[in-house]
Amino acid sequence: MIRAKETIQDLLEKRRSAGLLRSLKKPAGLIDFCSNDYLGLARSAVLRHTIEQAVLTRSNLLNGSTGSRLLAGNSALAEEIETEIADFHETEAALIFNSGYDANVGLLASLPQRGDTLLTDELIHASMIDGARLSVANRFKFKHNDLADLENRLQRASGTVYVAIESVYSMDGDLAPLPEIVDLCERYEAALLVDEAHATGVFGPKGGGLVQALGLQNRVFARVHTFGKALGVHGAAVVGSAALHDFLINFARPFVYSTALPPHSLLAIQSVYRFLPECEALIQRLQNLRSYFQQQIEQQLPETEWTSAESPILGLIVPGNDACRAVATHLQQAGFDIRPIVSPTVPAGRERLRICLHAYNSETEIDTLVRALQKIR
Repeated sequence: MIRAKETIQDLLEKRRSAGLLRSLKKPAGLIDFCSNDYLGLARSAVLRHTIEQAVLTRSNLLNGSTGSRLLAGNSALAEEIETEIADFHETEAALIFNSGYDANVGLLASLPQRGDTLLTDELIHASMIDGARLSVANRFKFKHNDLADLENRLQRASGTVYVAIESVYSMDGDLAPLPEIVDLCERYEAALLVDEAHATGVFGPKGGGLVQALGLQNRVFARVHTFGKALGVHGAAVVGSAALHDFLINFARPFVYSTALPPHSLLAIQSVYRFLPECEALIQRLQNLRSYFQQQIEQQLPETEWTSAESPILGLIVPGNDACRAVATHLQQAGFDIRPIVSPTVPAGRERLRICLHAYNSETEIDTLVRALQKIR
C-alpha cells in the first residue's frame, strides 16, 4: 500500500510540474459563461415545480431503482418515458442510460464487431474515444469535418462500417457537415452514429437536435441525446431502431451492469421532455444572444482569434497553458465564470477560453465581458 501511495503521489507531482493538475472548484457566484445549462432549465423554478408535482402524483414511489434494468430495476415508468423520447425524436425506439458517457461507451464498444471498421472524427468527445478503444473493430480517425479524408477512409474500410461524429463539437462549438456526411455514409453503406449532446435542446423543432433540424432522422443509424446539458436534468438515451434497442440491452455493458436510474430521475427526464415544447422562446433567445455576441467580438475584438460561432459554445484562442490560465484568472477576478481549456485536452497552441452562452445571460453581461477582454488583450 505504501508503494501504491508513492506511485500516485509521483504521478500527481509530474502532472503538477507540467502545469496540468486538475482540481475541483466550487461555484463562486460569478456570472455564468461556463456551464452547459444553455436554456437555464437546471435553474428553472417552473421545471422544478413540474418535477416535484410529478413525484407527488406517483403513489408508492421507490427511492431507488433497486437494481439493473435486466434484474429488478426495470419499470413501466422507464418504458413509458422511452416511448415518449422515441416519439419526440421521431424514431422507433429509445434506451435510457445513466449518463452520456455511459451511452457513448456502450454504443461504440458493443456495436462494431471484429472485422468491422469504426471511423471516428479526430475531435470526438472522450466518452466516444473510450468506447472506440474498447471496440474489437478496426479503428481509424479522420481529420475533423474533412469530407475528403472521410471518403478516403470509407473507400478502404472493411466489414460493416460505422462512422462516429458529434453534431456540435464541445470544444470548438462548430457543427458537423451532417448532410454531406449522411450522403457519404449512404454511398458507402456505412452506419452513422451521432452524439447530439450539445445540440439537444438547442437546435431543431422543440430542441430535438441538429439531426432533426436538418430532417435527417431517418438517415442516421443512432443518436445519443444527453439530458444533463440544455435539458438541465441527468441521464442520456440512445435512439434508433427497435433492433438497435434490443441489441444494446444485450450487449452494451454500461447498460447491462449498471444500477438503473431511480424513479425521481426518470420523472425529471419525463418532465423536461414534456416541458421542451414550451421552450421555443428560450431557444430563440439563445440564438439571438449568440448572434449578438458574434457581432460584438467582430466589432470590438477584431484582432482576436475565435473558434466557430455556429453554436452557443465559443472559444477565444489564447496559445499556451500558462497564458490561457492567466487570462481566465483575470476574467474570474472581474466576476465572470470562464474556464481555461488547456492542452492536452485541446492541441498545444490551440488553448482557449471556452465561453458558453445561456438564455439567461443578458446583452449587458456580454458587453461587460467584451470590455473586460479588451482590457486584457
